[in-house]
Amino acid sequence: MTSAPRTRSSAELIAAEEPVLAHNYHPLPVVVARAEGAWVEDVEGRKYLDMLAGYSALNFGHRHPALIEAAHRQLDRLTLTSRAFHNDRLAEFAERLAALTGLDMVLPMNTGAEAVESGIKVARKWAYDVKGVPADRATIVVAADNFHGRTTTIVSFSTDETARSGFGPFTPGFRVVPYNDLGALEEAVDETTAAVLIEPVQGEAGVVVPDDGYLSGVRELTRRAGCLFVADEIQSGLGRTGRTLAVEHESVVPDVVLLGKALGGGIVPVSAVAARREVLQVLHPGEHGSTFGGNPLAAAVGTAVVELLETGEFQRRAAELGVVLREGLEALVGKGVTGFRSRGLWAGVDVDPALGTGREVSERLMREGILVKDTHGSTVRLAPPLTVTADELREALCTLEKVLSRQV
Repeated sequence: MTSAPRTRSSAELIAAEEPVLAHNYHPLPVVVARAEGAWVEDVEGRKYLDMLAGYSALNFGHRHPALIEAAHRQLDRLTLTSRAFHNDRLAEFAERLAALTGLDMVLPMNTGAEAVESGIKVARKWAYDVKGVPADRATIVVAADNFHGRTTTIVSFSTDETARSGFGPFTPGFRVVPYNDLGALEEAVDETTAAVLIEPVQGEAGVVVPDDGYLSGVRELTRRAGCLFVADEIQSGLGRTGRTLAVEHESVVPDVVLLGKALGGGIVPVSAVAARREVLQVLHPGEHGSTFGGNPLAAAVGTAVVELLETGEFQRRAAELGVVLREGLEALVGKGVTGFRSRGLWAGVDVDPALGTGREVSERLMREGILVKDTHGSTVRLAPPLTVTADELREALCTLEKVLSRQV
């Protein structure tokens, strides 16, 4: 009789990765093997509350029943045709996603970075074909401390030297201005400007929320200057901030919205560019594409995601639980927390550097069964699934308090 293969321990699996995986990440030393809802379990059976949710890719929790069912159902029928042919799932996905965003047309892609790259290409094409910018002169204005992805073009306009260093030469055509500064933005926009590309909330920078009026100011400025407003809602969108899109906090409708992460339900990579018809109609056959973009499996899961959001339940949960999160963090200011920023169920928490770096605090939380991720020094990000309960959220905050007070 052949014995079952031995299951390797967390330590053994981590050690096995070292010689064969590129070191482009520095993960916490936890090896997840199973998950359900807001909880994950490691190889040894230890359970952890997931307070990161895959950088918002798991807004609906791990293995949401409706999304798993949609994926299983489609797996039994058809997974890929490429866009060389039509498939029977794509039209409904595009129709419902366009309606959800309040825009006209959709360009389906796979990853968030692909959505940003596609948005850049579309904005430039629109500038040449519609606005009349001379060939190869189009510029795009972006914000400092942005995070839009890691392709060569995207890191060309990053201000994070870790993301940039060693990857030049860089793509020209971008102007960087301070975030949340309408005066600087107005000075940077001119007749060559194709678009202003910003995150409505800067996630990687530490959940930086702009002043009230900034997003509506960007909308008015771009309208007046005759250029596009492109909102990167890849992390901030699809319920995270208590609205379907973060720009809705100021009742703003951009010309282009970039979506990803949660759009795939934590099952498959799905991203999209949603835009006004006049903008996306600049693309013609052969000018842009993706083998997997809009594939039937992705369209089926994406449609199921849109269906969950159409009820408004997850947006309401994020708004209501966001109050619990904010009140819990307010109580920790002066008790190891020096400050925080939050919008909906999303927060960047600044920890007193005397108590450790963000990485060290994250490791201590991990040992107490709470998974978070650090960013930039002593800042920790909290972005639990929108399915988390108020009690689970309070448990995480209580554990954070204990970690910061050295009670554990």
